[in-house]
Amino acid sequence: MTDNTIQPMPDRPATPVLDRVSLPSDLKALSDRELRQLADELRAETISAVSVTGGHLGAGLGVVELTVALHAVFTAPRDKIIWDVGHQCYPHKIITGRRDRIRTLRTEGGLSGFTKRAESAYDPFGAGHSSTSISAALGFAVARDLGGDPGDAVAVIGDGAMSAGMAFEALNNAGHLGTRMIVVLNDNEMSIAPPTGALSSYLTRLYTQGPFQELKAAAKGAVGLLPPPVQEGARRAKEMLKGMTVGGTLFEELGFSYIGPVDGHDLDQLLPLLRTVKSRATGPVLIHAVTKKGKGYAPAENAADRGHARAKFDVVTGEQAKAKSNAPSYTGVFAKSLVKLAETDDRIVAITAAMPDGTGLNLFAERFPRRCFDVGIAEQHAVTFSAGLAAGGMKPFCALYSTFLQRGYDQVVHDVAIQRLPVRFAIDRAGLVGADGATHAGAYDVGFLTNLPGFVVMAAADEAELVHMVATAAALDDRPSAFRFPRGEGTGVEMPERGTPLEIGRGRIVAEGARVAILSFGTRLSEVMRAREALAARGIAPTVADARFAKPLDRDLILQLARHHEALITIEEGAVGGFGSHVAQLLADAGVFDHGLRFRSMVLPDTFIDHASPEAMYRAAAMDAPQIEAKVLEVLGVAVARRA
Repeated sequence: MTDNTIQPMPDRPATPVLDRVSLPSDLKALSDRELRQLADELRAETISAVSVTGGHLGAGLGVVELTVALHAVFTAPRDKIIWDVGHQCYPHKIITGRRDRIRTLRTEGGLSGFTKRAESAYDPFGAGHSSTSISAALGFAVARDLGGDPGDAVAVIGDGAMSAGMAFEALNNAGHLGTRMIVVLNDNEMSIAPPTGALSSYLTRLYTQGPFQELKAAAKGAVGLLPPPVQEGARRAKEMLKGMTVGGTLFEELGFSYIGPVDGHDLDQLLPLLRTVKSRATGPVLIHAVTKKGKGYAPAENAADRGHARAKFDVVTGEQAKAKSNAPSYTGVFAKSLVKLAETDDRIVAITAAMPDGTGLNLFAERFPRRCFDVGIAEQHAVTFSAGLAAGGMKPFCALYSTFLQRGYDQVVHDVAIQRLPVRFAIDRAGLVGADGATHAGAYDVGFLTNLPGFVVMAAADEAELVHMVATAAALDDRPSAFRFPRGEGTGVEMPERGTPLEIGRGRIVAEGARVAILSFGTRLSEVMRAREALAARGIAPTVADARFAKPLDRDLILQLARHHEALITIEEGAVGGFGSHVAQLLADAGVFDHGLRFRSMVLPDTFIDHASPEAMYRAAAMDAPQIEAKVLEVLGVAVARRA
């Protein structure tokens, strides 16, 4: 007997929703169920892309649902969605027309690892440093109200970034102005490192105290969507609960309508809430969304930093590709040198601004927990706190990336330099840093520090020199000092057991030669020596010197080089206005140019260099060995031509 029962067709794989999304406008046609599926696919695509390129993984995984919800409800680029810092912007890039290039992240000619106005109309404001989003969003909102670009302004800022004073300056101003804007506080209890400070504890209390949890239900239903007779009662209940638990929130005291905490991974909460806010908000609104950094990828969730930054990795295991090098990192050399000094000097203390691992101070904190201070993303405070420690008799080492020290420059001038307080600045990531690009380039610290009276400014040519410079800074008790060093591994030189303080303002001759002298400040010295080897094949042997100090300059060494050579070339990993400019001033004041000296200064070009490998960036800056060789030939060619 034939079975005529209709058999069900085998399940066909559904077309991925992500494949139907080219731009945010495509989200408008999706159901809420499809948006949930999109979030799952977007998370998988983000993991896959970063496994190929490396980059900031955990932050993006934590905002996948927020990204989908914001783009589903708001209309970018008319509405301005501003991602603070930009670490979390990879999912945003994928659904804003850049999916086909997402595997070029942070590579030469590829997508930036941060939001970038020149890259896309969907990136209304560029970022790389934290805590700027609320100020920028307020600027867009006020511009709109004054007849500028239309649309809403939405700032997405993490709880770590909220620790910076600038964020509160913006909140205060926005509450005062009362203009319509939206701030999404992405509260994942993490910045790059676990958050510190009273604000973090405050936010934790907001979403862990028992009765306050009931507000999640109100948020999930979105009070504004309730029938009118019920809305007022719900609002009163919400206010009563808030009054019972925290006595009103900090944000409402600043003039914001506060909504939250809400589950930042639950689209059933986020979508109705955002739709209500978009349709009904009249003034500034802050939505407190609780998320999990690294969400949905176990290797990231289980890591101490929740997968903040990753090299290329295996998706299945999470195992990262390891760089092959026998040389220690400059950061590690600094940290170990400081720990060794602190073992015999209990006045040494260390300060960092939310970068204990990045600056190596996690090693110091493990050994001396009471003498290590992570102040959060607050570089201005870090500098003045260090000044206070110095005034109180301690020996503070303030370890910051060059690009972040810029944020505390007024404090460096006003609180450190003018008072001649012996704060020691350990400046990591000096020079060009590679994949993070222009926002993280350490190009300006030599210029802005050497202009300050009384400062001692050093740059290590290699990791052994760095050991000596840490010791030099520790021994300086009568003035502020700074020593700079790059990201990455050293040169593999033999390391001293302990550092020996250097004579202040004294450089060294590395190789004797004739006709032309090259005076290097920093780690370009290894490239200078490579260039010298190539020049030797042409019968040219330049004198090579390591300046060590940009302030005070080694006047005797520089004038000696000028007197005994036809030409002098300086080279540094910084912008114009730094070491080379001070050398030129010295030579001019001494009248050396009157006697025919040819002088050239090799500095970073007057442009922002896009992300690439450090080697490619220095090649673009005309500061690698072949181009140093070419500079020597050029200057000697001029000298020979004039003698003929």
